[in-house]
Amino acid sequence: MKHLPKHIRPRWRYLAVEIDAPIDASFDRGDFQRELWYSAGNLLGDPGSADADLTVYMFSLTDGRGEAIVRTRRGETGPARAAIACVHAIDDTPVGVRVRGISGTVRACEERYLGRATGAIYENEVAFGGDRRHADCRSDELAIHLPTATVCATQLDIE
Repeated sequence: MKHLPKHIRPRWRYLAVEIDAPIDASFDRGDFQRELWYSAGNLLGDPGSADADLTVYMFSLTDGRGEAIVRTRRGETGPARAAIACVHAIDDTPVGVRVRGISGTVRACEERYLGRATGAIYENEVAFGGDRRHADCRSDELAIHLPTATVCATQLDIE
């Protein structure tokens, strides 16, 4: 079977996506892909979701920090960004997602927007809610452990 001529082949754009999750989060590429398809279907409908054709091309998650490359059709980057922004939980784990940038090739996307160090995590005691609480600290971000939940905060929030 012959390849399509260059002028007929689909054109792609690659979105670099940053994922913030709790430190103990454990989901994989398939889980992220499924939530992305659901959010695209709910926001854009079936025709819009098919036009965007969102595919998770690369995914990594370590200590609650993750990166992904999402492929979409050229001309559909606006709807793709909106669908990615609608992802708020993966397997009932709350997450924050943000598009760092858009590129025309995977290589340029990796070089320009991905590969930042996740930073070292250390444990500390912090004053929160009038008590001293155990917290996992990463640069200026904190995950404060309460008896019933975990609260995420920055150094400015607890000062």
